[in-house]
Amino acid sequence: MKKIAFSGTLDPITNGHMWVIQEARAMASEVVIFISENPGKKPQFPAEKRKAIIEQSLALQGWDDVSVMLIKGDYTARAAKRLGIDYLIRGIRNTSDFDYENLIQQTNVDVLHGAKTIFIMPPRDLGSVSSSFVRALQGPVGWHWSVKQFLPKPAYTAWLIDWLQQDWASLWQLENADIQARAALWFERLTGETAYGSAARHYHNLDHLVHGLSEITAWGRNINACADDVATLKKAFWFHDVVYDVPHGDLSNEEASARLWLESSLPKTAGEAEDVASLIRATDHLQENAITHKLKQVMLSVDLAILGQTAHVYNDYAVAIRAEYAIVEESMYKIRRKQILEYFLQQATAGTLLPDAYFSSLYGQSAVENLGREIADLTGAV
Repeated sequence: MKKIAFSGTLDPITNGHMWVIQEARAMASEVVIFISENPGKKPQFPAEKRKAIIEQSLALQGWDDVSVMLIKGDYTARAAKRLGIDYLIRGIRNTSDFDYENLIQQTNVDVLHGAKTIFIMPPRDLGSVSSSFVRALQGPVGWHWSVKQFLPKPAYTAWLIDWLQQDWASLWQLENADIQARAALWFERLTGETAYGSAARHYHNLDHLVHGLSEITAWGRNINACADDVATLKKAFWFHDVVYDVPHGDLSNEEASARLWLESSLPKTAGEAEDVASLIRATDHLQENAITHKLKQVMLSVDLAILGQTAHVYNDYAVAIRAEYAIVEESMYKIRRKQILEYFLQQATAGTLLPDAYFSSLYGQSAVENLGREIADLTGAV
């Protein structure tokens, strides 16, 4: 077979879609992906953005025999026939899929005189994966860890950026054109390659940012916190780890991050500026004891909430921390990591690791179990 096409809204492209494309590559010498525009749908990403995400995902796999096209104002099957493509390929997950896709196939051939359809069955682990399934997971704390397993990396990163952009916009009065421009500039800086979006960051990255902001949102809703307190915490969390490469002997990362917030062109009153800076400094172990703030315990709890997540999430976190400190020799890393974890475990056992009651009740016991397990692993490995 010379050419085969795969079509869909692909909003976002999933690992299930990638599997279908891989199967198509095994059948044909050239594969074309059609991105269709369905007026009845409200996509998360515009068509051009979806095209870019798909192309990045293909490039990551090294699939240079696959191209991507936007289809506007035409039926996919008819467009395929016009381009010399005789077959479309579709994944069938269940009998409902088959009934629907078979009706489309009959319409394509009998009514539109377009390309025929080849149906294939995905493996069991991808049988339930679809764009709508993945989108339905967004929302609760940890949603990003849930969807990560179902998306190619470019699609996952694009989704995080889109979610973060909405959270960021909620913090500023964007109807003012000047503020809108400044906020956009700082969003690009905070999520870009020199900050949370850096490929060199394995833990203090976009995932960490989404997790913390999600925790703050959930905290606010569950205790009915005032909007100003939620906004203050979020602004502090956005900046608290933005600087992560201060030269040795200079300011701490947290202090440099606090100063970056204070120096930023983002709109802030004098009181708000110091409020946010204080919360950023509260995450610095060199300054923590000297900081007094009504939201300090919440900020510290949000920053350490990762320690009380489910075992598989914690294990991924431990792997990411090791990668973050890859420069440290293995035996030395294990010794220092164990010392830090033993300090955390002492606090967790005493109930002070997560000082805010809301977070302690959610994650306190899990943190004890996670920390004890990693310490045992390190003890056996030293």
